[in-house]
Amino acid sequence: MERVDTEIKAERPTIYLDHAATSWPKPPAVYEAVLHTLQNDAANPGRGSHRMAVRASRVLFNCRKVLGRLLDIRNPVDIAFTGNTTMALNMAIQGFLRPGDHVIATMTEHNSVWRPLEALKQTLQLQVDYVPVDSQGQLDLLQVDQLFQANTRLLICNHSSNLLGSILPAAELAELAHRRGARILLDIAQSAGHIPVRLQEWKIDMAAFPGHKGLLGPQGTGGLYIAPDMELEPWIYGGTGSQSEASGQPAVRPDRYEPGTPNTPGIAGLAAGVQHVLEQSVSHIASQEQQLSHQMMEGLLSIPGVQVLGPELGRERTGIVSFIMEHQDPAQIAFQLDREFGIAVRAGMHCTPLAHRSAGTIGTGAVRASIGYGSTADEVQALIEAVRWIARQNK
Repeated sequence: MERVDTEIKAERPTIYLDHAATSWPKPPAVYEAVLHTLQNDAANPGRGSHRMAVRASRVLFNCRKVLGRLLDIRNPVDIAFTGNTTMALNMAIQGFLRPGDHVIATMTEHNSVWRPLEALKQTLQLQVDYVPVDSQGQLDLLQVDQLFQANTRLLICNHSSNLLGSILPAAELAELAHRRGARILLDIAQSAGHIPVRLQEWKIDMAAFPGHKGLLGPQGTGGLYIAPDMELEPWIYGGTGSQSEASGQPAVRPDRYEPGTPNTPGIAGLAAGVQHVLEQSVSHIASQEQQLSHQMMEGLLSIPGVQVLGPELGRERTGIVSFIMEHQDPAQIAFQLDREFGIAVRAGMHCTPLAHRSAGTIGTGAVRASIGYGSTADEVQALIEAVRWIARQNK
């Protein structure tokens, strides 16, 4: 493959393989929904009875409905909107845990789980155990079971690792937690919109999701599913437009968990993104991404000195393929891919040092290429050829 010399430009890269960070481009309907809402329905939902405010409220309710269809949530009011997955995870963790509780999490967790837990170890005297995973990102259910204690209140599971692409057995983990008298919090940041997610069928108690990744919505959107029989202490207090005479946060959902003015245009865009996923079908999306990730792995593994992290070739994974190259700095590889080939990937720790420890890459980091909406076989092949060229040049 010939090297393509390019100047530093402000324009977006021509080949975008960083969907695990945020999806791009969005379906046209997403842009249209955001603009339409800004121009026509951008009043404050729940804070008035005039027509614009009512239409704005309908935007939020419509998004909850389509999310419910996609994620298997029967009552839309069990979805609380947040600005992102990080906020949703913090809402769940800080709103549920009490002093002296014991928590089990996995060694694939994102910093949005690890850092709150480590902070609460100091403020709540929280006890935390992290379940080891093997080099492919899989855990031993028996080992999880052995970690439960009398005061274990919560099991936290990253459904799909944002470094390894591995997929953990959510239903089995939920059953195990409930048998032990605990609850489960599922981080579906890398699975929602990419693979089927069945929250109520799996008996998940809480699930945090982003709007801007596999659900194809704008940045600044996300949410937390809270099972009907659960109550959290509100993480933020403030105006909700309901029960304003009371000093406490309203008990009614979703108002209890959504103080302040919501991102109505963003949520309109999220609804359009989710609708697009529903029309394509998650099973179809999963099949396409599995084929492309297989192609990417097969091509990268054919390059001398390249090691692919996570599940072996042929095993189930999401569209995340992270790799390292012998004697090469991942940051330099990513820089070359961007500047010389117009390919956007991400290098570094990926906000998941626990997973890097499990993979043995905590000292170096890795290059992560991630497939998503709109990714093509030609784009994947371009990445393979670019990495092959870099490997030859840096021998």
